[in-house]
Amino acid sequence: MEKNITGIILAGGKSARMGTDKGFITLNQITFTQHIINSLSPIVDEIIIISNNENYDRFGVKRIPDCVSNFGPVAGVYSGLKASKTDYNIIVSCDAPKVDLEVFKPLLKERNNCYDVVQYIVNTKTTPLIAMYHKKCINIFELAVQNKIHQLRFVLEQLNCKTLIASDEIKPKLVNINTPVDLKQYNIC
Repeated sequence: MEKNITGIILAGGKSARMGTDKGFITLNQITFTQHIINSLSPIVDEIIIISNNENYDRFGVKRIPDCVSNFGPVAGVYSGLKASKTDYNIIVSCDAPKVDLEVFKPLLKERNNCYDVVQYIVNTKTTPLIAMYHKKCINIFELAVQNKIHQLRFVLEQLNCKTLIASDEIKPKLVNINTPVDLKQYNIC
């Protein structure tokens, strides 16, 4: 059955604060990237990794290079939407290894509504890199790249977004592991 959803994993960052590529860090002997692939697989038609790093080819899913190098998540989202063949796209950064089906279900429930983006909010912070994007957003992202707009939150202000309040069960799964301190804090190392 066609699900009309693509899973897009953003793995194009420099990982400067971590000092090593975050997508290859392990949690319970499984890389962050493989955790995300495992979580997305039951609900998507295809998984795409956005990265210039050929080492991501080992995961056996399509890898697409960033359309603009060293531009950040705006270019990553744009590259993913450009490569996607589906209307709906779950975008997850490679530093979010705790996402699972329970995180994605509420996003998917909003599929047939008219939102460009469906994301969570935890306390006062939104999660644009664990969110569902409609393919129709591509034009706004293309304009942002052309105009050298790097701030993802600014781009989202131009779109029709729905923000879901994360439940207590989902909140701990919406963490991004950016630094060695984060690894310790979330007992990942």
